[in-house]
Amino acid sequence: MAVERDTVTFVCTGNTCRSPMAEALLRATLVKRGQGLERLNVASFGLAAESGLPASTNSVKAMQRIGLDVSGHQSRLLTQADVDRSIVIFGMTESHLAALHSRFDVLPDFVLLLRDVLPTNVARDIPDPFGGGYRDYEECRDSMVEAIPAMVEFLRQNLSR
Repeated sequence: MAVERDTVTFVCTGNTCRSPMAEALLRATLVKRGQGLERLNVASFGLAAESGLPASTNSVKAMQRIGLDVSGHQSRLLTQADVDRSIVIFGMTESHLAALHSRFDVLPDFVLLLRDVLPTNVARDIPDPFGGGYRDYEECRDSMVEAIPAMVEFLRQNLSR
């Protein structure tokens, strides 16, 4: 029996900075303006994650600044079962997409960079803020915030049934 693909999945390296922020941003947006998409699950994982780590302090602060709470997040390593539930997987960098293609035999139809939903003339990768200052985390968050409306539109166009 096939597992239903019902999850929008975000992946980064350690699942303590970028992907938890992306997960919280999309989840909050779907609750407010999902127009039917709020039925989707939203999850985040790391490709090299140690399970059970909290979101980084600066990620928590950057998200609190815009009214979202990721303080309860715990990192998780991406498994084939997680991939099998994913209707789309958004990575942060080209290296994440390459790792997905090399590690998993079966992927969903959509495996994209988070910023691939934006016009073609903008930067695609979301650099890892890990080890950087607070401003690096704000820039990371803002590069995701910029993509969220286009992501919701992408989901609406490609995943509505």
